Amino acid sequence: MTTIRLPGADGTLRTYAPRAEPASFTTGAPLASRTVFSAAHVVADPFADISPDSPAAVDWDATLAFRRHLWAHGLGVAEAMDTAQRGMGLDWAGAAELIRRSAAEAKSAGGAIACGVGTDQLTGPATLAEVRGAYEEQLALVEGTGAQAILMASRALAAAAAGPEDYLDVYGHLLRQAAEPVILHWLGPMFDPALDGYWGSPDLDAATDTFLDVIAAHPDKVDGIKVSLLDARREVELRRRLPQGVRCYTGDDFNYPELIAGDEQGFSHALLGIFDPLGPLAADAVRALDTGDRTKFRELLDPTVELSRHLFQRPTRFYKTGVVFLAWLAGHQSHFTMVGGLQSARSLPHLARAYELADGLGLFPDPALAATRVKSLLSVYGVDQ
Repeated sequence: MTTIRLPGADGTLRTYAPRAEPASFTTGAPLASRTVFSAAHVVADPFADISPDSPAAVDWDATLAFRRHLWAHGLGVAEAMDTAQRGMGLDWAGAAELIRRSAAEAKSAGGAIACGVGTDQLTGPATLAEVRGAYEEQLALVEGTGAQAILMASRALAAAAAGPEDYLDVYGHLLRQAAEPVILHWLGPMFDPALDGYWGSPDLDAATDTFLDVIAAHPDKVDGIKVSLLDARREVELRRRLPQGVRCYTGDDFNYPELIAGDEQGFSHALLGIFDPLGPLAADAVRALDTGDRTKFRELLDPTVELSRHLFQRPTRFYKTGVVFLAWLAGHQSHFTMVGGLQSARSLPHLARAYELADGLGLFPDPALAATRVKSLLSVYGVDQ
């Protein structure tokens, strides 16, 4: 295979030799030692004639095909989360349709699915009663499909709540209504600045106490928590304070190998955006844990952290651009277009480095196709090969 000239952050070009063969990954039954969800991206319809303020146009065939790819490797799908550009191009109407279609596909494929429940149908200032009503509408839709519910952090609640008591009231109301145990989602402000001070305080210790109070009041209605604060120490401390039977699903895309591997006092399950591009590799790593081989698990997963930290570098919320870029290079979709035009949210050097790191891990089923597609993008930017 020929070499590729890739642009660096310093403006210079470097020569990269793509690998000739992909890594080999297995498909098979769901994973046993950990519950693992991949937060999956949506595929835009590149031919939709839309304006910037139009609803998202989704390529449903390609979007559902990608979910079947994840299920085939034994992963669960976390649907309509922030990786699916929820609140960043995908509105509630689009998310509702995504949930309905994916839940039906999960039943057909026999795959695990959990879906995000939020308040994004509220487009302006809202009262606490309106926030509760929005959550209730979405919870009813998700549970009506047979999917597990993930109670997502709400921008509207963050804006309306006067303090911790309002969070206790809203979440308590929802948990009493939930038909089955849910996953609670704490998304940090690095992923969404509008969520700063969630749980009623910018002090994370105080916020953690309120979060745990919500769980302690209804432990039978909480399957687990998803924590996305990018702070491994805090996650470990939090999971050690959880009631018996309540799981911790790491959402830490910087420190996931050590958190999933765990220690003598426990471990985290996973609900991760980085497991979208890493799906097959991540599944093989967890299968090593299924056999008790922690060393192989770390040998497989530790080298992926550099790619993950690159994709999730600040501004972290734009990690979706790199995720979709890698899906295009891997052949999961025919184009590099995103709902809301977010393909422009990362620089060419950033994307070039993402390609280099992913290729080094053997993530592309057809390295020659990935190289050809990278070259086509580079040519648009005036990089001659």
